[in-house]
Parts: sequence; structure tokens; C-alpha cells
Amino acid sequence: MEEYKCKSTGIIGSGIQGICVGLQLIKKGIPVTIFDKHDPLSSEFKPASYGNAGHFSPYAVLQFNRPDILNDVPKMLFSSYGPLALKWSYIPRMIPWFINYFKNCNTKSMMHTAKYMHQILNLSNDAYEEVFKEIDTSNLVEKKGIIYVWTNKNLKSRKLEIKVRNELGIRQKLLSQKEILELEPNLNPVFDAGVIYEDAMHARDPHGILKEIFKLFLKKGGKFIQENIKNLKQINENETMIKSETAEYKFEKLVVASGAFSKQFTDQLGEKIPLDTERGYHVHFKDMDNLISRPVIFLDRGFGITPMSQGLRAVGTVELGGLNNPVSKKRIDYVVKCAKELLPQLKKHDDEWLGFRPTLPDFLPILGPSLKNKNIIYAFGHHHLGWTLGAITGKIVSGIVANEKTNLDLSPYSSKRFN
Repeated sequence: MEEYKCKSTGIIGSGIQGICVGLQLIKKGIPVTIFDKHDPLSSEFKPASYGNAGHFSPYAVLQFNRPDILNDVPKMLFSSYGPLALKWSYIPRMIPWFINYFKNCNTKSMMHTAKYMHQILNLSNDAYEEVFKEIDTSNLVEKKGIIYVWTNKNLKSRKLEIKVRNELGIRQKLLSQKEILELEPNLNPVFDAGVIYEDAMHARDPHGILKEIFKLFLKKGGKFIQENIKNLKQINENETMIKSETAEYKFEKLVVASGAFSKQFTDQLGEKIPLDTERGYHVHFKDMDNLISRPVIFLDRGFGITPMSQGLRAVGTVELGGLNNPVSKKRIDYVVKCAKELLPQLKKHDDEWLGFRPTLPDFLPILGPSLKNKNIIYAFGHHHLGWTLGAITGKIVSGIVANEKTNLDLSPYSSKRFN
């Protein structure tokens, strides 16, 4: 029997997922064209990879579908100094998401998410290391671990996180306040304790890494067309088509890797996927990246600081409000206030940025074929972990496109769970 070989693949989206999928397909000898309305190499373009926290977080198995968090949601929403905010005019649009979220907010679902996030997170750093062997990462990646700090207020939640990670065999080292200050002496001791994940890494310039991977994709023969894709469909079992404002393109298979913008395509395919958007913010404090050696996340505040090439980046908050609402000044002020609480020596900030995280109510990504269109494959919904999961998504989804066997259980990531 002749071995199957996909003849051609189109990818919608040039973020970290799309580029990593494209690179792995090219390595398998499958012709690939990536489409996006933005050129990933443009300095004007500031996508999710430009603005994220830059963490490679293989430990981050627990998400927001936790019963302990549910009780705090109303309090967080009504506090102007809290990690969660809502654009109230957007609530009607989010009703399907909320219904699914409440269904998934229990101990059983929490552990299901943790188990299947761990399955792919556990492979995430090794997948990046493979890619890093082929690109120049000097001054782009640092391997000093990531520190989380907390106060004694929500110790029940902290104990839950530590317990679940221990059960999954995730390496974590608990730290006293004194031990944290020995590692990061410039921090203001407004916390009581914390943990370091020594296997974690961080990017000094996430967009710089994305550009290097994209250049490698092009060097190996991948194509890029700067077009805004409007429509897609499967014509028959061997042919799919996408349309931009000006042209039509045909491929044997298509990959939808458009992050928070993927819902327009799944809607066209008649799938009711409750994908929505978490809006995240960042600011930079120029020339202040030397104040800390590694990322520090303050769990009580839902925010973190990362030393980067552009300066010290303060990132955080979850704002539920879709793709079209304007920047919220209150959220920027919150991030700045939190940063100055941990590092009072910070002065003026620059570069106020808003980005979109594609979030599903059970906090697992969708990786796999469309229900009704087997030649259209999904790779989106990675919420806070899009950056961490880029390289492993590339390996998994390219394997699905190429009809390769895997020893991973991919059923939990199927869109079937919502239909």
C-alpha cells in the first residue's frame, strides 16, 4: 500500500501556532503557504507574540475552571483593583461562553483540563529546543526559571495548585519570603512566600523568536502571502478553498490557526464553538529590566513582570470584552500600580499594549479536524499558553495533517466536545 502524502496545505494565521505548524509540515516535505493580513517580519505589526509575557511555562496545568476561583469572581469583577474585568456591554455576546464555563467549573473538569494540559505542556520545552537548534537564539532566551509569589490570603488555592502539580510530577521548589529576596533582592516584600519553577524559561524578545522561526520556514521553502482571508470551505475530500478580498486559493488541506480571530471561520463551517477573547495588557519600563533576573508573577494580583530587551515588561489582568472594544485605561493603570507595588523604584512607563487571547470555557485548545470537513484542521484556543504551546502544537497538528500515528490521546482537544 502506497504511503499517504499530503499534496499541499494552506495555513490561515502567521502567529506562533501557524508558523510552527508550517515549519513542521515543510520538514515533512509537504508544500505550505501561510496567509495573514499582516507580515510577521514587519516592525509595525504588534501581534500576541509581540506583547505576551514571554514565558515558556510547562508547569501551567491549572486554569480558571476551578471551583475555588468561581467563588471569587463576583468580588473580582466589582473591584477596580482586581485581576478580572468585564466590558459590561459585551455580556450578551458572552452568554454561550459563560454557560459552558459554569458547566466546566468543578473539580472533575479542573482535573481533566490539568491532565490534558500536562500531556502537551510536558513536551513543550523539548519541542522548542528542537527548533532552537536551527535558529540563532542568542539574547532571545534565558533559562533562569520563573518565580510565583503570594500572600497568606488565599492559601487554600495555593495548596490546591501545589498538590495537583505534585500529583502530576511537576518539579516545583517552594520558597520562603527570605529565599525569594535572596534570588530577587530588589523586590518589595509585600508577599509572604512563593515557588520557583526551575524548568521554565523566558523570552527576552518573543516577537524576535517568532521572526527567526518564520525566516527558517521561508528558507526551507515555505511560502507566505499577505492577504486577509475572508472565507473557507471544503470542496471535496481532496480539495479545500480559501478566498481573500481579491483571490481564491486551493489546497488539499487547510489549517485554521487564527487565534482569537478563528471563530469567524468555525462559524462558516457550521460549528458552534464557544471561542471568546481574553484581553491582556502590557506596559514597559525602559532600562529597568536589570531590576530582576527572571519573571516574577504576583498571584494575588493576577499580574507579572518579565525582564525583556525592550525594558521591564509588566503584563496582566484578564478583561472579557471581545475584539472590538477600545483599550481600557483602568486596566493599564492597574498593571502600572501592581508593578510599582512590587518594584517601587519604577518611574515612567511606555508602550501601552492590548492583545487578544483565544479562550475556550474548558481551557483546553482545539487541535484536530473540523467535525464536518476532515481536511480543515484546527489549531487555536490556547488562552494564556499560546506562546508556551507553539512548538508542540506545530508537531501535533503537522502530524494530524500528514495522517501520522501518535501515542498521545488527542480526543480531549477535539471540537466534538462543544457540538
